[in-house]
Parts: sequence; C-alpha cells; structure tokens
Amino acid sequence: MKTIKNIYNVFYVTVSVLLIGVLFSCSSANKKRPNIVFILADDLGYSDIGCYGGEISTPNLDRLAEEGIRFTQIHNTSKCFPSRACLLTGLYAQQCGYDKTPTRPLKNAVTLGEVLRAAGYRTLFSGKHHGVDNPYDRGFDRYFGLRDGCCNYFNPGRQRAGESKPAQKRSDRVWCIDDKVYKPYTPPEKDFYTTDYFTKYALDWLEEYKEEDKPFFLYLAYTAPHDPLQAWPKDINKYRGKYMVGYEAIRKKRFEKQKEIGLLGDNYVLSEPTYHSWDSLSDKEKIKEDLKMAVYAAMIDRMDQNIGKILRKIRNLNKLENTLIIFASDNGCSAESVHIPGSGEIGSMTRWTSLGRNWANVSNTPLRYYKNYSYEGGICTPMIVYWPSGVKGKNRISNFRGHFIDIMATLIDITKAEYPEEFNGEKIIPYQGVSLLPIFEGKKMKRKKPLFYEWWRGRAVMSGKWKIVADGNNKPWDLYNINKDPSETKNLSAQFPEIVKKLDKAFREWQRKCNSELNR
Repeated sequence: MKTIKNIYNVFYVTVSVLLIGVLFSCSSANKKRPNIVFILADDLGYSDIGCYGGEISTPNLDRLAEEGIRFTQIHNTSKCFPSRACLLTGLYAQQCGYDKTPTRPLKNAVTLGEVLRAAGYRTLFSGKHHGVDNPYDRGFDRYFGLRDGCCNYFNPGRQRAGESKPAQKRSDRVWCIDDKVYKPYTPPEKDFYTTDYFTKYALDWLEEYKEEDKPFFLYLAYTAPHDPLQAWPKDINKYRGKYMVGYEAIRKKRFEKQKEIGLLGDNYVLSEPTYHSWDSLSDKEKIKEDLKMAVYAAMIDRMDQNIGKILRKIRNLNKLENTLIIFASDNGCSAESVHIPGSGEIGSMTRWTSLGRNWANVSNTPLRYYKNYSYEGGICTPMIVYWPSGVKGKNRISNFRGHFIDIMATLIDITKAEYPEEFNGEKIIPYQGVSLLPIFEGKKMKRKKPLFYEWWRGRAVMSGKWKIVADGNNKPWDLYNINKDPSETKNLSAQFPEIVKKLDKAFREWQRKCNSELNR
C-alpha cells in the first residue's frame, strides 16, 4: 500500500511539473518577441494613400490600417536625413549631428540595428539611408541600398550599353551592398527599379533566414515617391486622365473622404490653398500636370504592390501573426522643383521631373504647406501600426501626438532590449521619446514633455494644445491651438503673447542643450 502511494506521489509530481512546463511554455510563446518591419516612404503626402483619403490604389496599406491603428498626429522633421536620423537613433537630429548635413558620422547615438542585434534580432536594412555611415557598420547584418539622398529609379549609375543616358542630378550617388561601397552603382539588371529591388533583397533575406530561431527586424526604406517622377508604363496608364479634373477637385474629394471614413474630426478644415487655378492653365499644361500626378500615383501604387509581396512572404512563413509592421513617411510631400535637361516622356528613365508646389498642396490635404516647413504639411506623417497579436482592436484611429524619436523607445519597450550608456567607447545620449506600446494595447496616453522641430528655415515647439511655428529665423512665431486648429488657420500669437514667450524660452533652452551635447 505504501509503495502504491509513493508511486502515486511520484506520478502526481511528474504530471504537475509537466503541466507547469506546458503552461510556462505557452506563456512564453504568448510573450515571444515579435518580428518587426518598419516601412518608410519618401516625400509621401499626408492624404496620398487610400486609408488617409487618397484615390491612389493602396489595398495592402489599407488592409493593414483596417486590421490595426492609424495615427493622425505622428511627426517627422520635414526633411529626409534628419527624420531618418531621429528614427534610427531615438534622438533629435540636433543631438546626433544630423540637423544640417548628412555628411558626417552619427554622434552620441546607437542605431535601432545596434540595439536590436544586441538583443538577439536578425537585423536587415534595404533601401535609402541618406547618411555617411554604411548601415552594415552600424548594426545591420545585411544592407542593400542607396546610402545617398536620391537617384534615378531605373539606373542610379552610369549609362549602360544599348540604353539612353539616365537623367540624374549627379552620377556618383553612393550605394552599398553589405560591406561593399559603390560610387556610382550601375545595376546590371535591365529590369532594375529601386522600389522593386529594395523589395527583392528583403524577400531574399527573409527566405535565407527563415529557419533561424530568432526574430527579425527589417527596415525597408523606399525612395518612392521622391523625385524624379519615374514609374513603369503599365502603372502610369492606370492613372492617366484621372487628374484632369484639377487640383481643387481632387483636394476637395480627398478631404471629404477623410471626414467620411472617420480619419479626421470636425476640428479639421482645409488650410488655405496654394495651388494655381486649374482653369488658368492651357490644355497643354493640364495634360502635363495630369501626367505628373499620374506618375506620382503610379510610384505609390508600385510601392504598395511591393509591400503586398512582403506581407505574403511573411504570411507564407507563418510569422505574420506576431510581426509588428509600422508604415510612415519621412516628411510631407515636396514642393521642390528640380530642372534637369533631358529627353523622353515624363516618367521615363531619361527624364527628371518634380511634382511641384500645386500637387504637393493637394497631396498634403488638409494640412498647411509641405516638405522643408515646420507647419503640419511638412512634419505630419500618416502612420499605420499593424500587429495581430499585439494591437488591441481593429481599424482604430489614434490622435496621440508622437514623433519619430518615439520609435526607439517603443521597440525597446516591446523587445526588452537594453539601451547602452556607452557604445564603442563613446558616451550615448539617452533616447528622447516615449513608448507607444500603451496605445497599441488600447490604453490612453498624454504627452508630458514638449516636442521640438528645427530644419533649415522652419522651427516649431508643441506643448499640450499649443504650437508655435515660424518659417525663417528672423520671422515672428505663429501660435496655434493645435487641438482645435490642426490645419493652422488661426494665428493666436497676438492674443496669447505669454504663451509664445514661454514656448520660445523652451525652444532656446532646447537649442542650447542640443548644442552642448553635440560639442561636448
């Protein structure tokens, strides 16, 4: 009898241990760190994609939005390279040396690649970097892409045999493939198109490392739809003629859609238009403007097609459920116009064309101004967050006011990675942002510290409901109640000079702090 009882006790303990192990295993699986994909567009307008009001076909991004969260007030710095520096480091560009030029190494900082690789992630980067560091040397196991600012989509390098000369600002754009640096890079593939090949390399890596027992971090930074306006003819043909109705009609339709789908509330109104009257254009000018916007739309369409390929690949690997996907743009649509002599039709390899101020105003509907400005049209980006096992609820809209500096804090919070005090013998500035994870989980957040912006002539401070902003160092501050007036239509600086003075003081103190940190 005693022996039977002992056997029973041993059996009971064994089963209990096994059950506890199973429960622990399930709990661990539920808390398994996610794969992470951050997709960055270049010069994309606030209203360009379908789920933010646009008429351009973006079914894959729209699907991510339907299953996740759309943010209405996430901010960048209004310019490519400082925005990317904020995103990669969690610091303001003024703290890591990327506030004025991308021609020196990142200072005072670690990158997302370095932080996540140390935490056990496979780190992959395909696309545009816009800096002097090779990402392969800054924490990324693999890198393929443009280390430079912009390039010809069909051929970023020298003229190839049997082809016409590609339209370029410069022919010596820097390109990297892992540790190899090319200046210039002339792709041998005749079907080369940056958007397609950035995706191709990413897909190849996902296949190569599919059996690894570690999560991956993929940073996929497209150059689309930055100029030059260049796209495949079959994509362009989908949109030709659709924009002959003109600037005002497209802008009005986008704004109506933004309200209908619940993206924007009644506090949003259309900012003052800056486009020309469509009726003042000649028939020839209208046809040209229609084609420019058709090519621009085709570039965004092609980007979405490639995002679809990434989603299908991750799904086929049975990893989509626990993959966090974030999509954003590095600044608002650009009003810059680059004039380079060239032949061929708009959209082709031999022609460099810019979208221009008129359509840029439409692309940033309903916000004020465009890239390079610290008004909302320059700094406010669409941002979609999708994570089936981590985002609570579907088709949610968040009005939380965030910034690219928040991405480092968010990913550290999610992955429990460690942020170092020193790296390679250099003291590191603590990241500046806040984690957005509570919002992913359906909780409410309120930002406590001000946000600061400074690029070229633009500067701004956001604190609570207030925003001061100026265009030009010698220009007076505008003041807006950004909660009631996110389109920045009513300047309240004369009514609340004490608020302007308080935020101006905060801006000056922030400038001095950043300058001291950079030059320590």
